[in-house]
Amino acid sequence: MRDELAGWLEGMQRYSGGGSDRPFWLEAFGGRGFTVERMGRDPLTIDRLLIGVLGGIQPDRLKSLLFKSDDDGLLARFLPIWPEPAPIRRPQALVDEALMEAALGRLLTLDLLTDEAGVSRPWFIPFTEDARALMDDFRAAVRSWEAGAEGLLLSFLGKLPGLTARLALVLAYLDWAADGAEEPHEISVPHFGRAAHLVEVYLLPMARRAYADAATPKAERAARRLVGIIREQGWQSFNSRDVLRLDRSGLGTAAELNPALAMLEDGECVRMVDPPANPKGGRPQRLFLVNPAIRRGQP
Repeated sequence: MRDELAGWLEGMQRYSGGGSDRPFWLEAFGGRGFTVERMGRDPLTIDRLLIGVLGGIQPDRLKSLLFKSDDDGLLARFLPIWPEPAPIRRPQALVDEALMEAALGRLLTLDLLTDEAGVSRPWFIPFTEDARALMDDFRAAVRSWEAGAEGLLLSFLGKLPGLTARLALVLAYLDWAADGAEEPHEISVPHFGRAAHLVEVYLLPMARRAYADAATPKAERAARRLVGIIREQGWQSFNSRDVLRLDRSGLGTAAELNPALAMLEDGECVRMVDPPANPKGGRPQRLFLVNPAIRRGQP
């Protein structure tokens, strides 16, 4: 658990051996066996490497990480939660701590099984036939969502069927832990239906909000940043050098700036005009007039 995940993610590139421990954290998602080779000592084997990571991150830091991150699947394993600010008010109900303690106590009684060979293994919980049909419908819905996505958001969507299956199992056991019913031996339609509903109406909109900028083409992101700079500086006109001098992320070079200028020209946000003659000679800087609606903050 980390208060600030940005430092943890960036620190993966500073592994003491000179490499990166990012592959380790990718492996830590699946619960499979993992062996660490240690110089001069016996290898260390972890039968089931499974680590949950929880933490916070500032929206701007999240955006910068998404923009510069390789799409290796690590960030797509996280469930970003970015709700609207909650109203300031006193809670109207108290948490039933006795119920929570009882439920957690019951969950802690769960253990692995021992097979005929004396080897510990997990308990396998199958889907009912109707739940399998519902899973097929959900997978078809995810495929339709993928058609309109790209980049990191597309990677996140690809993990939703597996995520939803695991959530269904979690919900089934939470029911068992909370109400004392018989331990579940199969995943039913109500279990999977509730998990799919949670994903579609809450987790997916949260992810779309978090990944929105990362799913936007690079030139469009740069154009949006340039509009923000124009409003911030109050420019009625500007040239390329004015922008480059600010040395802003995504607009610090001519190669980054020119596509953004072209996009704003196409959208009639700015208009290039003939610049005044340069008294010192040399090629004059391109001069752009700003549409007054941009300065007023209109779309």
